[in-house]
Amino acid sequence: MKEIALPLNPTPARVWIAVIALGICAFSIVTSELAPVGMLSALAADFHQTESGMGLAVTAYGWVGALAALLSGAMPARISRKALLVGLMLTLALSCLAATRSYSMFALMSARMIGALAHGAFWALIGIVAAQLVPPHRLGLATAIIFGGVSAASVVGVPLASFIATLAGWRHAFLAVALLSLAAAAVLCSTLPALAASTPVRLGVYRDIFRNPLLCGLYGATACIITAHFAAFTYVEPLLITLQGVPATALSGLLLLSGVSGLVGNVIAGKLIDRHLKGLIFASLLLSGGALALLGTGRLALLPFCFSGLLLALWGAGIAIVFVGLQTWLLRSAGAVAQPASAIYVAIFNAAIGTGALVGGQLIATAACQAWCGWRRGSWRAVRC
Repeated sequence: MKEIALPLNPTPARVWIAVIALGICAFSIVTSELAPVGMLSALAADFHQTESGMGLAVTAYGWVGALAALLSGAMPARISRKALLVGLMLTLALSCLAATRSYSMFALMSARMIGALAHGAFWALIGIVAAQLVPPHRLGLATAIIFGGVSAASVVGVPLASFIATLAGWRHAFLAVALLSLAAAAVLCSTLPALAASTPVRLGVYRDIFRNPLLCGLYGATACIITAHFAAFTYVEPLLITLQGVPATALSGLLLLSGVSGLVGNVIAGKLIDRHLKGLIFASLLLSGGALALLGTGRLALLPFCFSGLLLALWGAGIAIVFVGLQTWLLRSAGAVAQPASAIYVAIFNAAIGTGALVGGQLIATAACQAWCGWRRGSWRAVRC
């Protein structure tokens, strides 16, 4: 199919419908990625794994997604970007269907890796597609709409996956995500206009990107922030139950509250980020970091669990604004090298997700080991007495 560029003054309604369609795809792909977070205990029990061990499903997913994001820069320019995005969504649906038929840890991980390949390539392309669809002064709003799909996945996707897993089993949860991915592919196919393909990326471009101090600073900040966030968020289900004493029956509601707050954060970002980019990012980072630090103290267990819910809401709203802000800052700063710079950003983002899940799992395993050793010492002293 011959690619054509959008006219200089495209119909606004058509453009924004396409942006919303990308947001729906973002909702689907993030729901697939984070579905294990809301049903980690069920997966661990079914595959005879510890919860920290089951976190490898998130770790490996993030690392494979990072590799896919980097390789996406080498895709031939003759490939239709519209067809490519639709194909990636269909691949994601296939991955989720394969997960429903997995009866071993190896089979589940293999199915998840297929989805990770689609995930990384999709996110490497979606930023530059948004930049092609809207004028530069509306890029922040378009990015906020697309990332609204991320928050909506937290609002509806993760709690719904947790609810379905509790009600009918985790396989039905993955089946629901597969059907959602098919629907998202159909919406994207019917709304996204043809886009001019980018020129092939030379290796020298990547060298120039890494010589840019601003872009390198954004990459470093992204790696640190995302690693810290997912070290905690991947294990939010067992941590809320064991550390904060939240009843298991209230977990879906708290995850829903966190997601709604993230959606509110996206709305705030869409209204303010085009004018107050840096200040909004820094303020939101302090807000989410402070809320997360308080959640990790364990001192709220004596208080009603609504206090934990409030901190989850602040954490969710703050980190959602940070996500939108970093992506917008990068696209504004990269200029003509937006596509390869975005591919590197997505690779770092996904690698940080995997690293965060791994670090969080190791911390949980270490804490469990220390608690077990303390129990053994206490038991031995009791026997001696």
